[in-house]
Amino acid sequence: MFALRWGSKHEVVLASTMGESVTWHLACVVCEATYPGLEMRYRCDCSGTLDVVHDLSHCTLTREKLDARLASKTPLDRSGVWRFRELILPLGEEVLEAIAVTRGEGSTHLYEASTLGARVGVANLWLKHEGENPTGSFKDRGMTAAITLAKHLGMGAVACASTGNTSASMASYAARAGMDAIVFIPEGEIAFGKLSQSLAYGAKTIQIEGDFDDAMELVQKVCDSEGIYLVNSINPFRIEGQKAIGFEIMQDLDWQVPDWIVLPGGNLGNNTAIAKGLVELHQLGIIQRLPRLAVVQAAGANPLYTAWTSGEDVVPVKADTIASAIKIGSPVSWRKSMRGIEALNGVVTEVTDDQIMDAKAMVDAAGIGAEPASCATVAGIKRLVEEGTIKPHEKVVGILTGHLLKDPDVVVNYHTEGIEGIESRYANAPISSSAEIDEIRKIIRS
Repeated sequence: MFALRWGSKHEVVLASTMGESVTWHLACVVCEATYPGLEMRYRCDCSGTLDVVHDLSHCTLTREKLDARLASKTPLDRSGVWRFRELILPLGEEVLEAIAVTRGEGSTHLYEASTLGARVGVANLWLKHEGENPTGSFKDRGMTAAITLAKHLGMGAVACASTGNTSASMASYAARAGMDAIVFIPEGEIAFGKLSQSLAYGAKTIQIEGDFDDAMELVQKVCDSEGIYLVNSINPFRIEGQKAIGFEIMQDLDWQVPDWIVLPGGNLGNNTAIAKGLVELHQLGIIQRLPRLAVVQAAGANPLYTAWTSGEDVVPVKADTIASAIKIGSPVSWRKSMRGIEALNGVVTEVTDDQIMDAKAMVDAAGIGAEPASCATVAGIKRLVEEGTIKPHEKVVGILTGHLLKDPDVVVNYHTEGIEGIESRYANAPISSSAEIDEIRKIIRS
């Protein structure tokens, strides 16, 4: 078989371990044990997380083939995930055409944002808005892959722990596939914009005492005991779907690699996925070099940042941040995340809730808009520029992970200066007025 190995100082190679040629399989990140690609497991026997390893010698993808699919009207080609299917879930064309559970996810906009860039210190800033996916977050990219495989395996029910976006996405895709969906959420810690989606799409939603990490521990036990398919990012096929964010950024830029890709870090599946996918594109020769990667954590939920700066393993923390989508203190994908950051010569930084909300106000005012966790990206870019890590002339792509309306209460409370501990420096509060035309004129002209 072929095992994905990450060499020293950012080098990745495929090494033969058993002398036989396969298309893909699972491999442990810790002990390198291998398992069949369709074996229903999320961890190695040693408890390490798993990679999906593709034998790239069988992959015939080229820039030309991928660009030709952009003009296609077939459902697989119109999806910004399944367009890259050979590197996502290589079950074969006929199988995927029959079973793929897709809502046309991906194909999100890459916004030129030089005006916003000037405010944070870079002349060439682009923002990839994953909030434009069907359920309003990047989770749809991983979910289409996970639910498709669950359907292929004949599963009748799926489950997840969630701070909101995963549950919304899973509920939607499970409904499309005709599966039962079970959501575990931390009571009182999920924005209504996200909770409403889970309820609307018909998921059985269970609010538990505790935080996301408690919910994550519980859902794994339930899935093991009840034979339910788990679709959190510990599921390696979620990671495969989310790789398409990086693929699409490269295609959006006509395969010209930016200097930096910057994104928020919570459970750390997203940066893991993007790094893995870009390494694969580089091995295939579709891109000529690798960008650098920056992961931004909230200061109140920063186990990766602490580990990165100390050189130690991740130690769980009690997460506390206004950015609910990254309010995770015990990320399951941290080993893969570290590996990917090192492979792309990356960095990890942290930003305060105050900095996140200021950045959010700027992103929103630019006419783009995103939920708070997304805007950690822009706050992180600003900090890295100020520290000299990102140079003002470099080309930077920031990823916005969720839609503005995922957390509307935070938006209104910020602009009405109603968030304790947050200074609303860019508040745009509503103005009260009588229904008199003269008073309205005064307001408009002032």
